[in-house]
Amino acid sequence: MQTLTLGFSPCPNDTFIFDALVNGKIDTRGLTFRYFLEDVETLNRWAEAGKLDITKLSYNAFLHLARRYALLHSGSALGSGVGPLLVAKTPLDMSDPAGLRIAIPGVKTTANLLLSLAFPQAKSKTEVVFSKIEETVLSGRFDAGLIIHESRFTYAQKGLVRLIDLGDWWETAAQAPIPLGGIAMRRDVDPALIATVDALIRESVQYAWQHYPALPPFVTGNAQEMDEAVMRQHIELYVNGYTDDLGERGRQAITTLFARAAAAGLLEREMRPGNIFY
Repeated sequence: MQTLTLGFSPCPNDTFIFDALVNGKIDTRGLTFRYFLEDVETLNRWAEAGKLDITKLSYNAFLHLARRYALLHSGSALGSGVGPLLVAKTPLDMSDPAGLRIAIPGVKTTANLLLSLAFPQAKSKTEVVFSKIEETVLSGRFDAGLIIHESRFTYAQKGLVRLIDLGDWWETAAQAPIPLGGIAMRRDVDPALIATVDALIRESVQYAWQHYPALPPFVTGNAQEMDEAVMRQHIELYVNGYTDDLGERGRQAITTLFARAAAAGLLEREMRPGNIFY
């Protein structure tokens, strides 16, 4: 039996996707998975070091790692109306955001890439764990915060206002769904093994939907006191047809992201999409 290392976040969409795979609810074809639950920016850094065999990572991070990791066709978070939001305590003038102190969930997150593409003059950015961004803005430590995941469902209740929906901005500018995060596997393994893992993730997603709206303990136990209604909102928003299989439209969205990041000078060196899949 072969054991592979796997990293994903404790957010409901990821635990929903991987529950059946890591907890023996489907036939894993002789594979076992030693999994690590970490925030996305930690996973991005680990991917830079090649730490895990299989990992969730931001598409912004993947732009720089496509030579080391191959993108799987299943497990991704893409879609419409799922983008990051820039929020503040009061409405702010976004015509000149250069002076704004902005909390971001990580330099290599796709959220930060979209912010950089939409507002290249916004330079005063500080990394904050995504679950703490709302409170740092409310405390006045930052003028604005770039929120992701379940925070898009809770910011208004906490007294914050939306400055811009960067997902809407991307969909209008690129005419493509928003590529947020994907699942990638090291290229230095047998392509047949990569294909097997890809298929297993798809089966795990399908198993989860077959038993929905019930939420397994693996989802509820890792959701950090989140209300179950919010967990379901989170899952229904981020786990969709692109998660089952990217398809041609999903793959084109990722290629477009590559091209726009390169054109904006946001890649450390020349990187071309090429064959980014296995």
